[in-house]
Amino acid sequence: MNIELRQLRYFVTVAEEMHFGRAAQRLHMTQPPLSQSIQSLEALLGMPLFRRTSRSVALTPAGAALLPEAQRILQQIAGLPDMVRRAASGTSGRLSLAFVSTADYSVLPPFLREFREAYPDVEIDLREATTDVQLDDLVQGRIDVGLLIPPLPDKIKLQLDYLPVLSEPLILAAPKGLSALRGKPKAALQTLAEQPLIIFPRRIAPSLHDAILACYHEAGLTPRIGQEAIQMQTIIGLVSAGMGIALVPQSVSNLKRPGVDYRPLANKTPLVETGLAWRRDNASPVLRAFLELLRKK
Repeated sequence: MNIELRQLRYFVTVAEEMHFGRAAQRLHMTQPPLSQSIQSLEALLGMPLFRRTSRSVALTPAGAALLPEAQRILQQIAGLPDMVRRAASGTSGRLSLAFVSTADYSVLPPFLREFREAYPDVEIDLREATTDVQLDDLVQGRIDVGLLIPPLPDKIKLQLDYLPVLSEPLILAAPKGLSALRGKPKAALQTLAEQPLIIFPRRIAPSLHDAILACYHEAGLTPRIGQEAIQMQTIIGLVSAGMGIALVPQSVSNLKRPGVDYRPLANKTPLVETGLAWRRDNASPVLRAFLELLRKK
């Protein structure tokens, strides 16, 4: 069965006018070809759509059932050019964005707020994932963009583009009430050497792991690693439970937990970078719009 859009348009016009003559005038055509088109549609469907008398035209039950569906189809067709234009310009569509847990307390909320205000018709698919998972998802095309902690591995660096968005120092997250911190605005690692360290596994975030160890080595210390965890919420939860201390990016202090004391470090600390990575060959207009908005910041 091949129903033409022209036939649906003719049917809807007759149903709205309830008069073949007026419908033909509205369609800028003569009445005989209009009647023939309706008869052809009825033959395709195998049932009459109108009751015709010499004085009136009325919809049959089949015609009444078809009318709202035909109107919906025609409205959708009429909206296709605008939909295509919006998709091509990046003002509608879908963006798949993954993010490391640390970004949830720094750049992610304002990024999303600004993008949502600028592009309200874009559907954003968010997922929290560690850097190693994001890199694999980017290479496999499962996400459009990742908010992660560099560096990018050499073996995939040529496939990806990268935009740094934040650099911040490490700070201390410690259980409240530690005597070594009492009355001190900054924390010296030398006074905390016996405290177990809660840290990301190196395979998950090698640069963050190495930056934390570098702080200890700079202070002439070897950390006593007590626990490893892959989520920042888990690390802070373990600190709150008194399981040890953690060195975390400064923005994590926005994660408020009872029993956790955040302090800047007196020791020299490297900066931890967060940035956006995406496939170089990803031609998504929505991704392009997202990146252009962020580059203006």
